[in-house]
Order: sequence, then C-alpha cells, then structure tokens
Amino acid sequence: MAVADLGGISAAAEHLGYAQSSLSAQISSLERELGVRVLNRTTSGTTLTEAGNRLLPYARESLDLDNRMRRAAVRARPSVRVGGLETLASEWLPDILAALGYGAGGPGTEADVALSVGNRARLTADLDAGKLDLIFLFDNGAAATGPQAVVGEDETVLVTAPEHPLACRRLVTVDALLATEFLIAEPGCTTQMLVDQFGRDLTHRAPIGMVTGSLGALLRMLTHGRGVALLPSLAAARYLSAGELVQLDTAATLPPVHIEARWRTGLGPADHVIQAILQLARRSVPGQTGRETAGSPITRLRAASARGA
Repeated sequence: MAVADLGGISAAAEHLGYAQSSLSAQISSLERELGVRVLNRTTSGTTLTEAGNRLLPYARESLDLDNRMRRAAVRARPSVRVGGLETLASEWLPDILAALGYGAGGPGTEADVALSVGNRARLTADLDAGKLDLIFLFDNGAAATGPQAVVGEDETVLVTAPEHPLACRRLVTVDALLATEFLIAEPGCTTQMLVDQFGRDLTHRAPIGMVTGSLGALLRMLTHGRGVALLPSLAAARYLSAGELVQLDTAATLPPVHIEARWRTGLGPADHVIQAILQLARRSVPGQTGRETAGSPITRLRAASARGA
C-alpha cells in the first residue's frame, strides 16, 4: 500500500520507518508466498503489476479490518474518515461534525472523526479505494456506484466583481451573458454543471475560462474583475458579505444544487456513526450553519456539555 501510494520503495520505506533493503526483502517474501510479482521495479521507478493492482484493495480492506478489530477489542471509539469538497468542508461540514461531537447524533455515536478536503476526483477515488468512509459532494449529475443520498441543497448565485461591467445593471439579459466569460473550477465540476444546467442554449457561445483545481483561485480571479461564475451560495457567501463580489440578477431562474453523500458499509460500529452524520446533514440548512444563536443546536449542546449534562 505504501509503495502504491507514494510511488516507490524508497519513499515507502522512509514513510514506514524501514530501511529500504528491509522493505524490499519483505516485498520479495510476499511475492514468493503468492507466487506472483506485485511490483515492477525499473530504473525510472516502481509500479504495481496487474497482480499488485488486484491485490491492493484487499490489502486496504485487510488493514482497515485489523484496525477496527483492535479498536473493538479495547472498546475504543470507532474511527470515521470523512471527506468533503473545499466549500462544504469550510462552510458546512465543520458544524455538523461539531454537533456530532457534542452528542447531537444520539447514543452510541461517539467516534474519532477525521476530515479530509479534496476535489471531486480525489474524494471519489479515495472512497472507492477505502481511504475514506463518507464523502460529501455537490451533485454534478454524474452516475455513481454504492450507497448515496441527497442530504440537502444550496441556492445558486451568479456573481462577479463590483467593477465588472455587468455589476451596474439592474437585470442581466441573455444577450449580455452570451458575451461574458464564465469561470469554472475544472471540467465536470459543479460550476461547470451549473453553467450547463443554466442552459447551454443560453451560454454555448459564451467563452469559458478554466481555473483548474482550486475554487479559491477561481474566487480570487472573480474578485479581480475577470468574468462571472455560477456558484453554490456557500462558495460565495464570505466574498459577498465582504463586498468583494456582488450577486447579479438575471431574467432566468437559477437552479439549486444538491448536496450528495456517498459512503461505505460493513464498517461495524462506524456504520451507526455514518448514519448519524447523514441525519445531522439532512437537518443542517446550508447558509445557516455557523450563524449561532442562543437557541441553535450547537450552542445548546455546548451549554449542556459545560454543565456536565
């Protein structure tokens, strides 16, 4: 697993704290036991063989099961690895996981939760590889396998910089949009999906600008007056409140974007925790998390915790 993840025996040995010769010997022993080679060793690097690629998911599953067995034996809390898109992980998920930590998930949902942030491709790959147990994405219409559910939705906003030529218009027309550059984060991302759903018939002639891999970079490009973007409101909220971006009014109705959860099953006690997180996600309205009042769930749970309740 370490060789596959890090791309070479030397890097894997350093990561695991082994001498390179010791790790090479262990892999050679494994290959003799299996009767097949699992690694291709060349002067340019080390890659998995076909047999190694077949073995890898079982290796991950085996080590994951070993970890869960050990935690169960000593009555340790289950561990749950959660992943989220950059926007959800910074504006929505932390409040949900905090509520879980304060007991909002109910009895038996205490867990050690780790949160990872990544783009859609990385999160999906890590879930499929068993590196993550639960991920949250904006639904972009792509088909997926395994358990999944829509747990909420967010409004869509058309935004640009205050100094952009469209910002001074009371209502942005279709003709104006056709001549405007749309920024998207990467092919197949939610921003691309929103442009498509908004109506390719409206925007097929509009230039498309690409800011690959970083929503933060896209937002900064917008604040500097380059183009417009269709975004979930969570992504633009901080910039809108700071006055760095403005929301444009259009004659067309902007579609909402769904928040989708995908998860693994067969994880023992962690399954119950995942279902609790999903229930909390369904009760958490995007745009209202983080706005704590005296009666908000997180505030009440913190107060109860302080009293020892």
